[in-house]
Amino acid sequence: MLVANAAKWPQEMAALRTVLLQTGLTEEVKWRQPCYTHDGKNIAVMGEMNAGLTLGFFKGELLDDPDGVLVDNGPNSRSARRLFFTSVAEVEQMAPTVRRLVDNAVAVEQAGLTVGPAPEPELVAELVAELDADPALRAAFEALTPGRRRAYNIYFGGAKQSATRTGRVRKYAPKILAGKGLQDR
Repeated sequence: MLVANAAKWPQEMAALRTVLLQTGLTEEVKWRQPCYTHDGKNIAVMGEMNAGLTLGFFKGELLDDPDGVLVDNGPNSRSARRLFFTSVAEVEQMAPTVRRLVDNAVAVEQAGLTVGPAPEPELVAELVAELDADPALRAAFEALTPGRRRAYNIYFGGAKQSATRTGRVRKYAPKILAGKGLQDR
């Protein structure tokens, strides 16, 4: 398993792995990370970061978190939530909470609960202007999957200046017209 190859947080990862395996979850490797499943459904994933070890819950938004220990993954993440560890002592201290969250996550999966659809994002003004000016581009953009549309919108909106946002839209228009996502080749 990847725990043996941990580069930054090997003791913490080993301690957390022990806690997770005691919950009855199945350990698999997905996305080159230790992933923990129940009846084939993803429950949690461990990951090393520079600042610490994370335990991410795929449907963390739906979990009961009375202690407020789960943190959002970032502004563009909808449903995942995570715990953060920087020492074996923290893993040991949080072990009961981890077990409770795992039990809750398994119950969420067994109940068939799902995270609702993402709200349609407000498109960047420069993208809207280019779509209004080119009906073929609009049709191609609207034919993309919601995730691809969202990725483009986030990328275009990440530029500080309007000219840069417009330049990005124009640069990626051929990919959009080809039905490809931002990261597609």
